[in-house]
Amino acid sequence: MAQCITCGTELHPDRAKKYNYCMAPECQEKNAKGLTMVAIGMNKAAEEFLILDEDTREDLASGKYRDQRRGSYGTSAAEPARPAAPRPEVPAPRRARRARRAPAPPAPRPWTGKQERLALLYNEQGLRPAEIAQKLGVSSYLVTQIILAAKNKAKI
Repeated sequence: MAQCITCGTELHPDRAKKYNYCMAPECQEKNAKGLTMVAIGMNKAAEEFLILDEDTREDLASGKYRDQRRGSYGTSAAEPARPAAPRPEVPAPRRARRARRAPAPPAPRPWTGKQERLALLYNEQGLRPAEIAQKLGVSSYLVTQIILAAKNKAKI
């Protein structure tokens, strides 16, 4: 049976597989060592953290965690400067003056002024668009469009 190297008490067999000291606070304080963590950037949203042990060191050295979008490991490195190919000279285009356009005329409305006034009066009285449509003999969609157009016109 394995024993704690600090106080000599027996270690649980599962604990003895990884550690040579017990769970007593004084033994923990004397023997516990912090773990070295390494962050490996996986994507923009998150990083993967690994414990830096011998296996992880070998994986890092072999290039397992290298950023495939870059030519180097970790941060981006400047690529060697390549000589630029000479560009043919192209004359700059002249800037044309923009012609000012007149504002587009409002789209013709498929309802009359009388229909609009009646629809708005009925709407103020609390009737629903379907009820107004029955009275005017038009679709409830058209009544809704009339009311919305009048509200938008009032905002301007």
